[in-house]
Amino acid sequence: MSREIGLWRVDGTPERVTPKRIDLESTLEAIIENDPLMLDDPVMIIGRQVPTAHGKFIDLLGIDADGTIHVLELKRDRTPRDVVAQLLDYGSWVKDLSHDDVLTIFNNHARAGVSFETAFAERFGANPPEELNEGHTLTIVASEVDPATERIVDYLVDYGLPINVMFFRYFEDGPSKYLARTWLVDDTRVSSISKSKQRTKETWNGVDWYVSFGLDSNSRSWDDARKYGFVSAGGGKWFTRTIRGLEIGARVWVCVPKSGYVGVGEVIGEAMPFPNATVDLDGEAVQLSSLDLHAVYDHGSTAPDDLEYVVRVKWIKTVGVEDAVWEQGMFANQNSACKLRNRFTLDRLVPAFGVAATED
Repeated sequence: MSREIGLWRVDGTPERVTPKRIDLESTLEAIIENDPLMLDDPVMIIGRQVPTAHGKFIDLLGIDADGTIHVLELKRDRTPRDVVAQLLDYGSWVKDLSHDDVLTIFNNHARAGVSFETAFAERFGANPPEELNEGHTLTIVASEVDPATERIVDYLVDYGLPINVMFFRYFEDGPSKYLARTWLVDDTRVSSISKSKQRTKETWNGVDWYVSFGLDSNSRSWDDARKYGFVSAGGGKWFTRTIRGLEIGARVWVCVPKSGYVGVGEVIGEAMPFPNATVDLDGEAVQLSSLDLHAVYDHGSTAPDDLEYVVRVKWIKTVGVEDAVWEQGMFANQNSACKLRNRFTLDRLVPAFGVAATED
C-alpha cells in the first residue's frame, strides 16, 4: 500500500508544496542524528557509517534509555526488496555486540573527551542500564518502498521481528525546509528482539563492589560507619539479600544516594544482624549496639529479613557526605550491594580516593 505524505501552505489560498529530493543520503543521516526524536522513541545516536564484521556499513546506530540498540538503514530513493535482507544481515551482527563493543562504537563516533555515561545521562536524564544491547530494532528510512517490501516487512512483524519502515518526504518552501515522516507499521506491533543467552554487562574485575548507604531516616549514620568501620543495610528482604552477599576481601565503594561516593574499604567480616554485630575497638571486639551511636539501626521487627545487617570494613579512605565524589553518569543502583562493573565510575573514583586500580 503506497504511502503519500502531503504538505500544503494555507496562509491564503491553499497551495500544495511539492516534495523534492534530498541531494545526499548523508544529509538525511545528519538530520536524524541531530534530532533523533523524529524516530518517536528518544534515541541517542552512537555511530554513523558503522563498519560491521561482514564488510558492510550501518548508516546510523542508536541506543534508547532501556539499552536497546536501534539500526537505521537510509535509502534516498525507492527501496528494493533486498534492503530488507541487508537490514536483517545487520541485525545478525548487532545481536552479538557486547557491552564493551557498544562503548567502543560510541567512542569512535563521539567528540573527544565525552564519555558514553555522561552523554547517556544528558540525553535521558538517567544512568545507563547495567546491561546494554539486550534487544535491538531495525528501521528502513525511505521516501517510498515497493509493494513487495511492504508485504515482507508486515510478514516479519507478524512473526515477531522488530522491523519497520519510516517514510519521509522532503519539502522546501522558500527559505524554509521541512522533513515529514510516517510509519509503515503501527509501533504497538513492533517490539525489540530480546537476547536470552548472551550477557552484555561490562566485565567485572572480581574485586570492586558498590554499596548504597541510605541516610533517609535515623536508621543509620555515615559518621558511625566511618568511626567504627562498617557498612549496613536492612529493613526488608530487598535490602538484606544483597548486603549479605558481600564477600570477605571485597573492595567496597560506598555511595550515599543523592550525594555521591564517600568511602572505599576492604570487607573484613561477614554480614551480621545488628544485635549480634561487633566491631574492632582498640584491638578488641566490641558489641556495636553497646556503643554511643548517632542512629538506631532498628527497623521495629525481629524477622530476619527486616533486620539491619552490618558488614565490617577496614577503611582505606573516607570523606564526609558534604565532600562526596559525584559526576554525572556515575553508577548508582537501588541494591544495597552489587558488583561494580562500571569502568567510567571506577576510572574517576580510583584517583579521587588515591587507591590502586585493579585490572580486569
